Order: sequence, then C-alpha cells, then structure tokens
Amino acid sequence: MIGLDEVAGQAHGVLPQLAMLGAAVSYAFANTFGRRFRARAVDPVVTAAGMVTATSLVLLPLALIHDGPPPPLPGRIWLSVAVLGVVCTGLAYVLFFRILARAGATNISLVTFLVPVSAILLAWLFLAETLGPAQILGMAVIGLGLAMIDGRLLGRHPPGRA
Repeated sequence: MIGLDEVAGQAHGVLPQLAMLGAAVSYAFANTFGRRFRARAVDPVVTAAGMVTATSLVLLPLALIHDGPPPPLPGRIWLSVAVLGVVCTGLAYVLFFRILARAGATNISLVTFLVPVSAILLAWLFLAETLGPAQILGMAVIGLGLAMIDGRLLGRHPPGRA
C-alpha cells in the first residue's frame, strides 16, 4: 500500500513509511526472539515486564532530549498514561507471551496480517477515511493468504483442527 501513493504522486514522505516498515520488521524479530523465553520456560509476566521496562529505560532519555521534561499535568492525565501503560501495553505483552508459549512464533506472527485490516476498517468507521479499491484488494489478499495458511481451504487440515 505504500507503493500506490508513490505511483499516484500522493506520497506522504519516505521517512514515516520507512518507520512503519521498521516497526513491522521489529515485530517479526520480537516473535523470533521471544521463542528463547518459551524454550527456557520463563513466565510470560516476567518476560513482558522485562521487555517493557528495558524499552522504557532506553526511550526515556531520548524522549527527554527530544521533548524536554513533561509539563505539570492534572492527575487524570497521569492516570490515563498509567492505564495505557499498565493495562493496555502491559496486559497486551502478557497475552502476547502466553500465546507465544502455547502457539509458537510462527502462529503468533499471523496476527500481524490483521493489523492493517483492522487499522483500515477502524479509520473508515471512525475517522471517515476513504476505503478505496487498493484497500479492499489488500484486505482480500490478506484474507485469502490467511485462509491458505490455515490449511482448511486447500484441504490440508480437517475443519475441527486449527
């Protein structure tokens, strides 16, 4: 989908697009790296806490250099930040590592195919974004790819087995 904007002359800048590509590659590395913890039977809560803490320690100095210290904020904003950090991010990582331990890195990476589909549909529903032929085709290709990987479409796995 990045390439279609370039061809149509509606590019939004290469750096943000490369950042999105870098995020996808990092996510793939995280899946593969996470298998090490599964092999060592490390508790998913410990793994998630370590990952979020290490990331915060690396990014905090960079954020302070780039943006400076945060201004005084009302308590409800700090509460929102804490809920986003602990519940949304922390709980998501715990679930991620639990699923990784049960299903493996290859199976959990299949979820990443649904991220652009959900982002496009949410933007269309709540932000009045345009849903064009490229997005519809992309979602159809993703759906077909997931159906083929699943194996039931080609008759490789019986319907009762996922």
